[in-house]
Amino acid sequence: MVVPEKVSDEDARVIAQQIRDRIQDEMQFPGQIKVSVIRETRAIEIAK
Repeated sequence: MVVPEKVSDEDARVIAQQIRDRIQDEMQFPGQIKVSVIRETRAIEIAK
């Protein structure tokens, strides 16, 4: 997860690609690994 105020949508895409490339270069694994970068803002209010 990234801080949405510091990371744009395009930056999140680049981060996911960089993580994917690093996994492919440094690890051996069967099948596929899905990389998700979450950039989300939530507003929550509670009424009492």
